[in-house]
Amino acid sequence: MEEVKNGGRRGGETIMTHGISYTCPHCLENFTSSRGRSRHQNSAHREFTPAPEGEDENSFQRRYHPLANALPCNAQGNFLPPHAPPPPPPPPPQDGQDPDAWEPFNSRAAFAFAEFQFVELQASEGNINTALDIWAASLREFGGSAPWENTKELYADIDRIRDGGVPWKTYHIRYTGPLPPGTPPRWMTQTYELCARDAREVLHEQLGTSTFKNSIDYTPYRQFNHRGHRVWSNLMSGDWAWKQADLITQDPANHGCAFVAAVAGSDKTTVSVATGHQEYHPVYISPGVLTGTARRAHGNGVLPAAFLAIPKTSKKHRKKPAYQKFVRQMYHASLARVFEPLKQYMTTPDIVRCPDGHFRRVIYGLGPYIADYPEQVWLAGIVQNWCPKCEARPDHLDDGDAEDARLRTKTKTEALITCFDPGILWDDYGVRGDIVPFTHGFPRADIHELICSDLLHQVIKGTFKDHLVSWVNEYLVLTYGEKRALAIIQDIDRRLSAVPEFPGLRRFPDGRDFHQWTGDDSKALMKIYLAAVAGYLPSDMMKALSAFMEFCYLVRRNAISAPELTRIQNALDRFHQYRQVFIDCGVRMDISLPRQHSLKHYIRSIRLFASPNGLCSSITESKHIKAVKEPWRRSSRYKALPQMLVTLTRLDKLAAARRNFTIRGMMTGTTSSYTAMVLAGLKPQVEAVEAASALAAEKDDEEDDDGVVHGPRSLSDIELAPTPQRGYPKYLTALAAHITQPTLPLLLRQFLHAEVHGPLANGAIPPALHVCPIFEGQITVHHSAIARFYAPSDLCGAGGMYRERIRSNPHWHGYIRRDTVLVNVGGQAMGGLIAGRAMLFFSFDFQEEEYQCALVHWFVPVGDAPDPDTGMWVVEPEYVGGVPSLQVITVDAIARAGHLIGVYGTEELPEEFRFSDSLDAFNTYFVNHYADHHMHELLT
Repeated sequence: MEEVKNGGRRGGETIMTHGISYTCPHCLENFTSSRGRSRHQNSAHREFTPAPEGEDENSFQRRYHPLANALPCNAQGNFLPPHAPPPPPPPPPQDGQDPDAWEPFNSRAAFAFAEFQFVELQASEGNINTALDIWAASLREFGGSAPWENTKELYADIDRIRDGGVPWKTYHIRYTGPLPPGTPPRWMTQTYELCARDAREVLHEQLGTSTFKNSIDYTPYRQFNHRGHRVWSNLMSGDWAWKQADLITQDPANHGCAFVAAVAGSDKTTVSVATGHQEYHPVYISPGVLTGTARRAHGNGVLPAAFLAIPKTSKKHRKKPAYQKFVRQMYHASLARVFEPLKQYMTTPDIVRCPDGHFRRVIYGLGPYIADYPEQVWLAGIVQNWCPKCEARPDHLDDGDAEDARLRTKTKTEALITCFDPGILWDDYGVRGDIVPFTHGFPRADIHELICSDLLHQVIKGTFKDHLVSWVNEYLVLTYGEKRALAIIQDIDRRLSAVPEFPGLRRFPDGRDFHQWTGDDSKALMKIYLAAVAGYLPSDMMKALSAFMEFCYLVRRNAISAPELTRIQNALDRFHQYRQVFIDCGVRMDISLPRQHSLKHYIRSIRLFASPNGLCSSITESKHIKAVKEPWRRSSRYKALPQMLVTLTRLDKLAAARRNFTIRGMMTGTTSSYTAMVLAGLKPQVEAVEAASALAAEKDDEEDDDGVVHGPRSLSDIELAPTPQRGYPKYLTALAAHITQPTLPLLLRQFLHAEVHGPLANGAIPPALHVCPIFEGQITVHHSAIARFYAPSDLCGAGGMYRERIRSNPHWHGYIRRDTVLVNVGGQAMGGLIAGRAMLFFSFDFQEEEYQCALVHWFVPVGDAPDPDTGMWVVEPEYVGGVPSLQVITVDAIARAGHLIGVYGTEELPEEFRFSDSLDAFNTYFVNHYADHHMHELLT
């Protein structure tokens, strides 16, 4: 252990400071901590938290499309000279009292009230009336009045907001085919409603949003990292966007245009079961030029563009060919109508204002379509259980024949329909000859190509939850019998509930015993499942699970390099090899499942559309809450859809108004501070107030474990929480006695010796106490540290930044919580990292420098390689002579929090076992690199 901590090489000479080294992941250059702060010779590479390859601005090169290069133009479509500035935004009000500045509101307070009541509180009309009455009463003695007398007036002002809120239009659809003799079924005479917005206006609204200024790629590009490897990240880095640009620019009139794909997604969602299984079928739209991170973030990067009709009929008619043909034709006709406004601008440029303020000439195209498998069947016009991407037969989806299955194409499908009768199409090719996909007639659109990979339903909920977890339980029953299997499954649940806390990791206090799985449930369980079942499953089954997890976490990355495509294929091959164990043990007769078969198409999909992370149905499902479920709850529930559309329009208008006021510098500070400055005749200092607002947004909330960091990407860092803790002795010896760490004075002085005299040579004996600097200053204790780092593959801010809190708190909700951390030490094991447990966070001043430090207990690797079955490193707490191996390090040495899970073995956990005891209860631990995707990138 001493050799690892005090030495090691990675791409060059390792520089040591008090036994800790740092290595830049981009250039493999080492840098050190000096005087408590990070130092790096290359200022362009100051981050020591590795970012995904291809996503650091100094570690990749882009080759942009030479002709579809998105040249700025004026509002008439005439190209501007190079470097011409965009038209300036409207100026802010000079004195803050311009009566038209807040139009249609009369003040900042009025806008804030309307937004708070309608958006945040989602208040009813009665509650808003009550709030207005109280407001009016508080102003009466001063001769004032509230801006509205009632809710009706407030809603009228919201409706008068000029920006945002693309209006909805209702289209009526009826069956027009022949009617049978007698009384026709009701579905033939019923009128159906399609509610849709103008897709072109929706895209205009999204492309005009200034907050996307740094989250947009106007031009298709090919991306290469510093090793020369191709990287696929955002949609515009894929081969499909480049190919579309080639086709568009065959017409010289389109040179200099921008290609904007309309990324679409649709998925049924249920808002109520108790009142009659009320369903809605929203269609969402997003500009393909947005980055995947921006598309996943909250905002208007994805907006509802339509609500499709959901026809219903009796069981008697539900399987009739005429009814099935009608509902499918109506589905495709509705989608064609939704995207009809874009059609003429798929060959002729549209003039669009972009987030940077410039106008550009835009050519649209139908982009990747996000959908789960049942919807993909409808979209592609194929037979259930066939693949929408290739012609592999449903009973041979993953055998040798499937390897040679030909890809479906629009041209081939149309030729088959022309040549064969419906029966042959159905039986031999899995094609429904009575369906014309909505993409027919749109330029450059092939629905078989446009259907993209879906991480949520194919990988997370499909292969993992529906298949592997179920198969594992079936294996346990077949192997151990039902009674013993039940006991094992209950112990696995106890293991899941015994996992230590970790920022952003959901706890399972009752194991996986929840009645209805959601996507978030499956994602959370994936992170800890492998360690929980280790010991109960045979080696090949563990390797199958491990290979699948490797595949899942690799394809989930925000940027995927060419070597990682090879890793993805290798992981998939291993999964296919080892999943044979489920057939051998009798759980499955064969494995021919559409969702597992879809994994074969991921590499091609990545090459076409780049990272699946930015085109996942979890994006559209997350939009269901704001676009469907909450508006429905705010309705009267009777003929709810028109009421929901009004709510959506008002929400869009308020969001647009906020963006407009923000651009003009009118949303700085709080409402009261801004109003006070205006009443005092002062002009708000935008920069100062924004800085104060940013500090307030990142307040030191000890209950907050993790979250996004808003704003652009910045250097990764870690620092102690700003709030110091009371009740601790201020001086070293007394503090050591108080926390029962008698070696703390020696360890701190040895730390200072390294800071003053430089690090020790490899294998050198630590200096004796009498040669170390004397420290007589005061020490401040902190119960947590805050790490901020770039993690675009996880839920993060629009700039890709994520924040986590690492705790060392002896009184955390009734128990002692000492989190584990990953520390940069160099060497080859665990990517140059080593695990340690944070026993204390503290700060002090020495020789006029501030130091922020941690006292850590080391956990050393067991062996030189990860565990062969799980793929995770195994570590054990280090002891020297029966005493814990402790060291004082600067917090700059910490890369981020780590997550350890006990190696449970084959012993059952006691029923009363508490998760808070996990880090003290086991001899060895798995280093869980599945805790989040950034952790997986860091450790693998």
